Amino acid sequence: MSFLPIVHSPRTLKEAYAILSQRKEPIKIIAGGTDLMVLLNAHQLDAPEFLNIWRVDELRGVTEEENVLRIGALATYTQLIQSKSVIRFVPSLVAASRTIGAIQIQNRGTIGGNIVNASPAGDTLPVLAAYDAELEIGNARGIRTVMFNEFYTGYRTTVLQPDELLLSVRIPKLTEGERDFFRKVGTRRAQAISKTVLAARVRITGNVIEQISIGVGSVAPTVVRGKQTEHMLQGSTLSPKVIEKARQVITLDISPITDLRSTEHYRRTVTGNILARCLNELII
Repeated sequence: MSFLPIVHSPRTLKEAYAILSQRKEPIKIIAGGTDLMVLLNAHQLDAPEFLNIWRVDELRGVTEEENVLRIGALATYTQLIQSKSVIRFVPSLVAASRTIGAIQIQNRGTIGGNIVNASPAGDTLPVLAAYDAELEIGNARGIRTVMFNEFYTGYRTTVLQPDELLLSVRIPKLTEGERDFFRKVGTRRAQAISKTVLAARVRITGNVIEQISIGVGSVAPTVVRGKQTEHMLQGSTLSPKVIEKARQVITLDISPITDLRSTEHYRRTVTGNILARCLNELII
């Protein structure tokens, strides 16, 4: 005999925290449900209780602070695509959001869900890695801040505790003299899980790279930063020779596997190629 799960639907953070703090066993959080509903329909998710946070309006909205955009965990991809603040200050997040699913998925899927789902193929994650975003995490005892690049502890595992919720993402604004990039390679142009996905944030004067940060997904157990490549490019004057070296070095920053979507060799090669394409666009 099968039993229907219990679903709690709080309207406030206080109510949500109370439910979480009362549970001795972990409860499954559901927001937009674009990932969880697939698992439920496939009978691959066995959870007796769910916490549906969709109606908690405190988790919505995009607000500007002095040097930072604060994006609520329940902000949908459609809201990100349409937000004038995101378009101006984190354009690569708009580009990433446009690649996620179809319009229906973009209307319902949330940035918080993409983060907490912890898939290495999450399309917004390289952008957040490259921007050195911060995450606000809360429970009944208070709020703590975690650097995005310290949030993942392994494949689909995070520092999030059973009684905690992701509240928002704080992203440093793109400033004058900076550019960003986002590139995704999948089986097709739309509704595809990435084979490799890369984002970069660059400060450049002339052809000299003053600062660069690179986030890459689908090429390791978690989203990763291209630290060796960043170090190699820092202070470099862009040229075909430098770009070719960067294309080679980025393959040392990643540890892809061969799976149903692609091969390890393909992922290494294409990651290098899309980085080279981004860097070539910077040459004047």
